[in-house]
Amino acid sequence: MTRHVVTFHYTLRDPSGRVLDTSAGGDPIVYLEGAGQIIDGLDEQLRGVAAGTKTRVQVPAARAYGDHDPAQVQQVRRAQLPVDGELKVGDQFQAGADRFAPVVTVVAIDGDKVTLDANHPLAGTDLTFDVEIVAVRAATGEEIQHGHAHGRDGHGHCH
Repeated sequence: MTRHVVTFHYTLRDPSGRVLDTSAGGDPIVYLEGAGQIIDGLDEQLRGVAAGTKTRVQVPAARAYGDHDPAQVQQVRRAQLPVDGELKVGDQFQAGADRFAPVVTVVAIDGDKVTLDANHPLAGTDLTFDVEIVAVRAATGEEIQHGHAHGRDGHGHCH
């Protein structure tokens, strides 16, 4: 099976039609099919779509950022948090010094108790992408081996 490097512009909307993100006015997204660089549901539905195509792609929550997991919501004491200063609902921070530590969102504050949610902010949300495919090309062996696009329309390496 030939894998491709796909370049596209997008506008992302939630179920109410509210725009959550867009590449309009910026650089398009460049990704290697099947490399986990974009959400699975979008990657799957863009396979085989030709350059120049404009399409709307519906991605259910389970194939986007997953369903909301109640086990990822926990209450902790304010003193346990690695955050100085005022804390308010909606604040986000990394829950640990490790760069791979999850980002958590403050969802409630009750005195010295703070409720944190480690789910992705779009977990449980069905997504709609309006997509314009800018370019499609066969991936090189090196790109497949490295797991991402290289070169002018992707990611270069310093050797």
